[in-house]
Amino acid sequence: MNSSINDFFGYVKNKKVAFIGIGTSNLPLIKMFSDKGAKVIACDKKDFNSLGGNGIKAEEYGAKLILGENYLSNIDADIVFRSPGTPFYKDELVSLRKNGVVLTSEMEVFFDLCPCKVIAVTGSDGKTTTTTIISEFLKASGQNVHLGGNIGKPLLPEIESVKPTDYAVVELSSFQLISMRRSPDVAVVTNLAPNHLDIHKDMQEYIDAKKNIILHQSAFSKAVLNLDNDITNGFSNDVRGSLAKFSVKEKLYNGAYLDGTTICYSDYGKVTKIMDIKDIKIPGMHNVENYLAAISAVWGIVDTETIVKVAKTFGGVEHRAEFVREFNGVKYYNDSIASSPTRTALGTLSLYDEKIIIIAGGYDKHIPYEPLGPVINDKVKVLILLGNTAPKIEEAVKKADNYDENTIKIINVNNMEEAVKAAVENSESGDIVSLSPASASFGLYKNFEERGNHFKSIVNGLK
Repeated sequence: MNSSINDFFGYVKNKKVAFIGIGTSNLPLIKMFSDKGAKVIACDKKDFNSLGGNGIKAEEYGAKLILGENYLSNIDADIVFRSPGTPFYKDELVSLRKNGVVLTSEMEVFFDLCPCKVIAVTGSDGKTTTTTIISEFLKASGQNVHLGGNIGKPLLPEIESVKPTDYAVVELSSFQLISMRRSPDVAVVTNLAPNHLDIHKDMQEYIDAKKNIILHQSAFSKAVLNLDNDITNGFSNDVRGSLAKFSVKEKLYNGAYLDGTTICYSDYGKVTKIMDIKDIKIPGMHNVENYLAAISAVWGIVDTETIVKVAKTFGGVEHRAEFVREFNGVKYYNDSIASSPTRTALGTLSLYDEKIIIIAGGYDKHIPYEPLGPVINDKVKVLILLGNTAPKIEEAVKKADNYDENTIKIINVNNMEEAVKAAVENSESGDIVSLSPASASFGLYKNFEERGNHFKSIVNGLK
């Protein structure tokens, strides 16, 4: 173990360390810091009964619990770990910082202590799939990979087992990046569009948070940016190290691009033809873009044969255009990850040649739905709506220039059971039904995984 890790855990011993949120991602951290001799405090808005087994485990790990509506007002700690879902500029956290409390996060500390190369991915859409593809590339080439961040498990509990020769592959959200002042060795930005404007004060704050992934890189770092996305491409002048781009529209001097249907990589003008897009097992042009981003990230580390092998065998990530089953000749897909209008428009609605049936709607993140309307009219024959954003999506569809009430049927429902029932009743053999909410899950579900799993359980139960 390197000395900085030893020094850090020596520093936290006997310190009062608070964790905001008693979810499954914080439990390993609560245990780790308790084991290292910290006086751990675990804070959550829920009451003890609502926490279920998590509250019991946190107490078993030695944590003192602060629960209920005022959970952020009563924190007496030396160090506070902010969960990504807690806004950095929340009044109670600002007050803690003013009073000398160290406010940090799991990812910030991991970046400070990590002894190996870090490849990190952010963006509005595609970041989980891109992160996973990078991980698959590296694993297939024989590297030892630590995969985590916003993609699932916390990585800090693994820090003592990370070797300098390993790779950490990390997905980062804007909520994690907003407070980070250290950037990865390789930074990838897939694309940027309005998102999470219910949490960020405006679009500029969201963009500035994302930009932290490159702002603190060194001259020896690498940034990978999407040439086809104006906001992402606009980061170019802030890149300090090497810059690779990716594009489905233009040939590049440095980066991965599409030439007809062939994926190529130009290494400062030296072009390598890698594969045809039909070699990619997971469907959709957005996944071609994800591969271009991932290839640009690992170029020089992973050979082309390994890249092609992964593309031909990798079946995708759960809840992303995931085939569920065929029932009465109708194919059902779970794309619960589509939590924004752009994700639905560029993802699900780009995958199929024929008009499909979609289930959409959910929590309102205060992002515009107008651009989604024309795409739905082009690609959807039955639109089933639920949740707070249902009226916004319906309005966007009806106000679009290409709206024709005779070619699209709009059905409003109250819950997922009613949505699937409506899909069954309004479909015929050969149709495609996809859950593609274009909205966050909160309010109806804890997260998109719970939403997708509920949809799958209902579809799999059809008789």
